Amino acid sequence: MKLPLIAGFAPDAVFAWREGEPIPTRRFLRDVARLGALLPARGQVLNLCADRYRFAVGFGAALLRGQVSLLPPNHTPEMVAQLLLDYPGLYCLREEGGPALEIETLLFPQEAGAADGGEPGDPQAPLIPEEQVAAIVFTSGSTGTPLPNRKTWGRLTLSAQSEAARLGLRASPGEPAWSLVGTVPPQHMYGFESTVLLPMQGGLAMHAGRPFYAADVAAALGSLPHPRALITTPVHLRALVEEAAASASSAAAFQALPDFLLCATAPLSDDLARSAEARLKAPLYEIYGCTEAGQVATRRSSAGPRWQALPGLELHQDQLGTWVRGGHVEGEVLLGDVIELADDTHFELRGRNADMINIAGKRTSLAHLNFQLGNIEGVRDGVFVLPEHANKGEAEKNPEVVRLAALVVAPGLKPAQITAALRRRVDAVFLPRPLYMVEALPRNSTGKLTAAALRELLAQCATKPPTRT
Repeated sequence: MKLPLIAGFAPDAVFAWREGEPIPTRRFLRDVARLGALLPARGQVLNLCADRYRFAVGFGAALLRGQVSLLPPNHTPEMVAQLLLDYPGLYCLREEGGPALEIETLLFPQEAGAADGGEPGDPQAPLIPEEQVAAIVFTSGSTGTPLPNRKTWGRLTLSAQSEAARLGLRASPGEPAWSLVGTVPPQHMYGFESTVLLPMQGGLAMHAGRPFYAADVAAALGSLPHPRALITTPVHLRALVEEAAASASSAAAFQALPDFLLCATAPLSDDLARSAEARLKAPLYEIYGCTEAGQVATRRSSAGPRWQALPGLELHQDQLGTWVRGGHVEGEVLLGDVIELADDTHFELRGRNADMINIAGKRTSLAHLNFQLGNIEGVRDGVFVLPEHANKGEAEKNPEVVRLAALVVAPGLKPAQITAALRRRVDAVFLPRPLYMVEALPRNSTGKLTAAALRELLAQCATKPPTRT
């Protein structure tokens, strides 16, 4: 069976927006065909286009040529060198001015992004075999070695359609289509699913840019017609909420409000969820998933902690943990989180298996501790860290030898205030010693914190007299 590259679009519908200018669907299809004819005869492509529209054109062109798009966790020289060893036919597609890497590279051609040439007739969406491998997404395994996860076109389209149906973002006849702004890169699994595949299969218009600062996000939203959705992370969401609050208390007016909010990549505190809905006047949903399974479940963040699996998915448990199957998931996937099942489609998250710690016989997860820290009024960001030299066995045998540390961003609060608030929320054995106050956490473009970045910041903090509480 073959499935269309895009679905839900009329030929004159808007496929994307760039700097306030609409890009029609017919132009996208012609750009895909033009670029497809220019791609080298290879098996895999590393698509580094930062412009979301150009990424989508490159992804579509690769599908037409039967090529697989590789989505690794980063694009460091070491990662690219490893990919070349595993995929000798790999080449790179990027824009002028993009990252220069030691790999055969095709620059995104001007003609593929030029204005519609006015060819007669409306091009038809090409059909792609559902069993064709469209992408390989990589995640770091327990050894740190990137592990490949093959995604077929049929499963990817089903995933996007399930997301559109669950979130109510599917285009409806006679009604204006949704426009989406994304603060996450299209190369990230969440960004790939929710800012590229969701528009392509839901008849929605994507914003070509990737705004980072709150003012840029507001400007991007303001350039789009209603209804408009923001696909973002807790870090970007907090900055936007603070921008809206500052505007409300000054002469400036924050007009660029979204009509829908979707958040992922990191735990979302109750306080931020409530503040976001109140300040931005839009419903806020979270999405939960993993690289291996893709998106798994959603929840209305302000309505409570319970998640609901996407249509067609079901969960079950055995001695190994919690598994998800059905729908767009290939086979069965063991989830890396501690999950409490209400039934086979509803559950609550209790933390990640890899984050579970046991100190003096008392067990919790770093995710739970981070959640409690983030819910303290006045804390803008924060993270608990198990010292690098420590291990869980030492922590269990002697809690005085191994202590958790914490890095906290909380202008206006003193460490003692944070510790006092934590003491009301968590057991005393998990209180951080030391607790470092920092200006910002080293989050990457998707809002995540890498172990290497945390180790470096901890080392910097350790050179200064720590604040012990």
